[in-house]
Order: sequence, then structure tokens, then C-alpha cells
Amino acid sequence: MRISLKWLQELVELKLSPEDLAETLTLAGFEVEDIEDRRTWAAGVVVGRVLERQPHPNADKLSVCQVDVGTGETLNIVCGASNVRADIYVPVATVGTYLPNIDLKIKPAKLRGVPSQGMICSLKELGLPSDVDGIHIFTQENLSLGSDVRPLLGLDDVILDVTATANRADALSMVGIAREVAALTGVKLTLPLPGEVSIAQGGLNLSLKIADTQACPAYVGTVIENVKIASSPEWLQQRLRAAGVRPINNVVDITNYVLLEWGQPLHAFDRDRLQSVAGGDNLAIGVRFANAGETLKTLDGQTRTLSTQNLLITANETPVALAGVMGGEETEVYDGTQNLVLEAALFDSVAIRRSSRSVGLRSESSGRYERGVNRAELEVAYRRALSLISELAQGTVAHQEIADSRPDPSTWTRSIELRLDRVNQILGPIDLGEQTGELQGADVERTLTALGCQVSALDDSRWVISVPPYRYRDLEREIDLIEEIARLYGYDRFCDTLPDKAEAGYLPVEQELIRKLRASLRAEGLTELMHYSLVKPGEDRQIVLANPLFVEYSALRTDLISGLIDAFQYNLEQGNGSLNAFEIGRIFWQEEEGLQEAEALAGIMGGDISSSKWTRSDREQPMTWYEAKGILENVCQQLGLQVEYQPDCRDSRLHPGRTASLWVRGNRLGIFGQVHPQLRQEKGLPDSVYVFQLDLDVLLRSLDEDEILVRQFKPYSTYPAADRDIAFFAPVKVTVAEIEKAITKAGKELLESVELFDEYRGEHVPQGQRSLAFRLIYRASDRTLTDTEVEPVHNKVREALAEKFGVTLRS
Repeated sequence: MRISLKWLQELVELKLSPEDLAETLTLAGFEVEDIEDRRTWAAGVVVGRVLERQPHPNADKLSVCQVDVGTGETLNIVCGASNVRADIYVPVATVGTYLPNIDLKIKPAKLRGVPSQGMICSLKELGLPSDVDGIHIFTQENLSLGSDVRPLLGLDDVILDVTATANRADALSMVGIAREVAALTGVKLTLPLPGEVSIAQGGLNLSLKIADTQACPAYVGTVIENVKIASSPEWLQQRLRAAGVRPINNVVDITNYVLLEWGQPLHAFDRDRLQSVAGGDNLAIGVRFANAGETLKTLDGQTRTLSTQNLLITANETPVALAGVMGGEETEVYDGTQNLVLEAALFDSVAIRRSSRSVGLRSESSGRYERGVNRAELEVAYRRALSLISELAQGTVAHQEIADSRPDPSTWTRSIELRLDRVNQILGPIDLGEQTGELQGADVERTLTALGCQVSALDDSRWVISVPPYRYRDLEREIDLIEEIARLYGYDRFCDTLPDKAEAGYLPVEQELIRKLRASLRAEGLTELMHYSLVKPGEDRQIVLANPLFVEYSALRTDLISGLIDAFQYNLEQGNGSLNAFEIGRIFWQEEEGLQEAEALAGIMGGDISSSKWTRSDREQPMTWYEAKGILENVCQQLGLQVEYQPDCRDSRLHPGRTASLWVRGNRLGIFGQVHPQLRQEKGLPDSVYVFQLDLDVLLRSLDEDEILVRQFKPYSTYPAADRDIAFFAPVKVTVAEIEKAITKAGKELLESVELFDEYRGEHVPQGQRSLAFRLIYRASDRTLTDTEVEPVHNKVREALAEKFGVTLRS
């Protein structure tokens, strides 16, 4: 917001220079982005009177003027403006004046052979906007020749461009900034209280119809008759220009002025146009949400198609304005307006934000409503506007209707208990020069009183603080009051303290394990991917967003595999080859008990993993199921994790005969399998593509064990091993993992390893069985094993297999 210091000076006594004030506001949380010193724009420009104007002898479009600037010497000035004439008062840039907005220093010159001793200026040359094509002509009377033009043009001012934080809606007004400056500097605050305006209840039959009191808690409609539309006085126009607002006419300028002064948006309707749009003798102004497909032509000339999110102002149910955003063109105030209906209302911030966003339109009004308008000062603002309209437009207030569903005024403030020890605990010691100290109770009371709070002491170190209504939205808890104390007392007055002892940082166990997991996956040749959590809707148990940005990203993903398959397909289409990758991310789904989310790890592998194919005459060699499984097993082995595989066919995206669920200590870890041929064909993927998805929480819990986290060194045996082979027919339904587990249990401490080296199905093998051959390695750490030691153990293994699985031994 652009803050005029000249205007601010009327509200609060300024003792600081513009630069010091800017620094004070910035340190207090109101960043000053720019200081616009307008005093430099017209330094050396004075009031002059054109005594005589003659055409230039050598140029048709130039004039030779005799100008009196009060020095006793008439200046000869050549002017190119078409509106210059004798007996007018004009701004004159004398010789030696520098005009920074056009980067020009005035020097004596000759223009087409005629000497010129200065320049008659236009407003644009002085940095001000203007609709006049030519020099500026003063309309004021009794001007002193040679006097400084800056007070006449509002250039004796400095503008601060201040940015308020999102929680400080009260600071989007001159009054709000004045309160802040008064609290920061301790000076007196003088608020512009409105005068009394008499309201005659009669005239037009006006009524109000508020369909949704939550969206519009208060609405005041005031009928004003016999107004005279004209240009605003110069002081009002200057203040609006300083704030970056274009003056239009006295009525519209007054609504904008009150918006800037008090932060309360207002809107003026032409009453006769409003009556014409409404039809009939009675006028009912309503507030309701739009019906889908309704249209409204706003003040910017755009015809907007409305949705049910748009809050409307209506006249007998006909839309005439977007509530809190912008008025309608059909009912705007124009030069022929004689009667008004002035709107002053409170609208719900969420309703205005949605309405503004749905039509892609933001305004000064919507920006304030979105942050929250002070409900306690609605009456002050509209009375201020009525007073100015009566004064500047000679309007007569004829009728007023009020619809007010605001809660009781006693609820417009809140009480918060504040503890001095908590204040000092949070903020720490203060710098007292050569020593440090703590904030005292008097400091706290003085600071909060300056903010407009009422302070009631419970004892020497505790208070009950009553928050003023204009700070109701952002002062909610004790910590908010502590922040205000620090902000006003001065952040730079607190000591910089460091911890007594510094300790080396470390990562939590979970983060260490995730880093190790990522490193192991990368070591296996997998690239890490990151996808959006938002996906297309349409899956089971999916969580759909209520207000998505795009339809394509309107639901939360339920797994990571789908995104990896799409990424694999995309890389193939772009000519990048097969993508071997993994992703760690969060997934979401719905259960009967509510919404659920979890961390997951997923990966995809496929294609030919070799870097050169010359040994195969450039033929592709697809990755096998066991190669893909080996990558996953290598990662688990690096982490020290023992994983069991069990047949699984629940995921329709995976091959039913080549899919396994993964288990760790009886807990389901995840799934691994080959992409279903039908899905592979739809996506255009290679012959063999494999995916896995693991529950990261289960994985991390399994790894968070002392025997895994702290590896124990086991010495290598220096004695030779004794190996034995065992072959047998086993039922197909018995898995190799079950057989290996039984062998390991029977072999006990002498059995070092078990390895399957042959599988056969076919001729000479009984129906429903397969031939398996294992190699068992026996070894002791302290001696060379003899056959008499190995055979009894090996026989136990054979007996265990025959007893548990009913295998038929072949050796």
C-alpha cells in the first residue's frame, strides 16, 4: 500500500525522517519496498503568469511567451503547447532546474532563433498523470508569483510503498498504519471522526433481502438524493493520486478515499439506474449466490459468466454487482447521476476469495475483504462517507436500511492471559548497554497499551489482555501477544545468545536407513524419480480433492507403481530406452474408518540391462524374472534383511504366475512381479518389465534392530568345507524357500550354506512334482570336519525333508 506522509501527518505526529520511519516500519514487520520522494520532482519550479503570447516567427506550432515569475524580470519562454494563452497561471521551470522524470536540466537556449529562458511545464513533465494534452493551468485564485508549485500540486510529499503481512488486514488503511506508527514511536494518534449526518426515514421504498447471513453478516443501504456530480477538490485528488488511484468524480472518489482511510470498501449505485434495472416501484437490494450461467457486465467492461461460487448484489433479483469485488456497469455513477444508493457491507472472506478467483478478478475491495474487514468500524466508515458526500456533493441523506446479523459487540474482542515469565522465556534477555536484563512488567504494559489493548493486572507478573476489535483476527493466543511485544520493543534490542554447548549434528536412525536404502538402490543401477502426489481420478478408494487446480490432478495417488509404469512408457516414447528406477513417496487411500496415508518404496526394471550387444549380434536380451528378483535381493542383503517370497495374484496389473508377496518376520512387506502381458501390450512396453512396491514403515521397523544396525564381525574359518548334494522329488506346491528353511533348521550350526543348483520337470518325474537338487556346505570354525561328523547331520536333513514335505529322495 502506498502511504502518503503528508496525509499520515494529519493522523499522527511524525518526528522521524522518511528514511528513519521506513526503517522503523521494516523492523516492525512492515517492509518498505520503496521511498518515493516527490519533493525532488519539481524543485525549482515556480508559479508564473503568462503576460503575453505571440506566435513564433519561424515555427507554426511554437509560441513566444512573456512570463512573470515574481522576480521583477519578465522571462522570454518558447512554448510548444496548444493551450498556452495570455493571463493564465502556469508552472515554470526556471534556468538551472532539474526535472528527474524527464531527465532534463533547464538551460538558456534558442529555439528556431528565439531565446528561451525556462520551460512552462505540463503535469506529465513533473511526474504526475494527466488527461490534458498540454501545459498545466492552475485554477486556484490569488496565487503568489514565484512561489513553489509543489504544495499546489501535492509534490511536497513523500510516498512509502509498504507491504503488510497477510495476517494484518488492519494495516491496509491509513488509520491502520497511523495506529502502528503511533505505537512504534509513542506519539499522539488523531483519528478522523465523522460528523453527524441526519437521516430522514422516508422517500424511496427501499428494502434489503440477505439470503445468506454468513456470507453477508451486515449490509447498510443509504439513499442519497440531489447530489451534484463534479470533479473532486484538489486535496482529495492529490491524496488519491499519491495512493495510486485515478480520480473519477467526487462521489466515486469519496468511496475510494474512505477505503484508503479506514480500509472499509464502499460502493455507490446510481439509484435511478438501479430502479430501472430492477423494474417496479419498490426496490429490494439483495445479497445471494449466483445461479450457474447468470451473466454480469462489470465496471471494467467485461461480461462475466457466473457460477454458484459468486456472491451477488441484486436489485429485485437482477444482478447489479459482484459483492465485494466490483460493481456493475449498468448501475455505475456517471456525470448525470442525481440520486445514489451507497452500499457499506461486511462479506465473508472465504466467499469473496472464491468469488474473486472464479472470475479471475481482483480489486482493492476484494483484497481487503479476503484478509478480513474490521466489523467494528463499519458504522464509522459509512458515516465518514455520508459526511463527505454531504459536504462535497451537496447530497441529502433521505433513507437508510440496515440488515445486521453480527454477533453481540462484546464478542468482537477477546481476553488473553499473559505471563511475564513466559514472555522472558520466549524472548530472552535484553541489551541494557554494558549489561543484560529482562523485560519488566512496565515494559509489557506500556507496549500493549500502545497497541490499543486494555491491560488488567492479575498480579505483578500476570495480566488479562483485551484485544481491540481491529486486531481480533491476528491476536488469538499468548504467543501472539509475545510476538507483538518483541516487535514493538524492537528485535534489535534483544541479545544474541548461543547455546552453552555445541554438539555435532546427527541424523535420526530413520533418515540414516533411508539414505542407505537410496544408496543401495542406486548401486544396483536404479535412478531415483519424483512424481506429483496428484493424479487423475477414477481408481478405487481414491481421495478426490474438493477444489482442484486441474482435472488431471484432482485426486491423490493410491500407489507408486502406476506412476513408474507411465514414466517407463514415456522414456521409451522419447527414445531414452528402458527406465530402471525407484521412487520413495507418500500414498493415500480411503478406509471405512477414514483417510489413510503411508510412505512407500517402489521400483521398475526391464529391458536389456547390458551396455553393449555386439556379442549377441545386436539382439535384445530381456531381463529375466530371476535377474529382476536378484536386484531386489541384493538391496535387501546390503541392508542385512532376510525376506521371504510367497506366490501372490491379487494385483491385476501383474502376471498371476510371476508375482510374489514379500514378508519379513511374519509382516507383509510388499509385492514384486512381472507386468501383466495385457497391460504391457497396452503401454507398448518391452517383453519383460518388473515392478515392486514395499511398505516403507514396515521396512524401517524391520531394519531398526540392534543386530542389523550394529554389524557384528564374524571370523572366517581357516578350515576346509565338506559339501554334500541332495536330490529329491518334491511337490510343486512346496516352495524352495520352505525347503531351504527346513534344511537350515536341521543342519544347525555345522551347515554353512544351502544352494539350489538344479530344477527339472518332465519325463521320469511324477505328476505334480519336480526334481530339485541342493548343494549343502558344512564347515566348522575350529577344526576340519570328518565324514563321521558330517553324515549324521546330513541324514537328519534327509529325514526332516521326508517327514515334513514327503519328498522322494533320489540320492
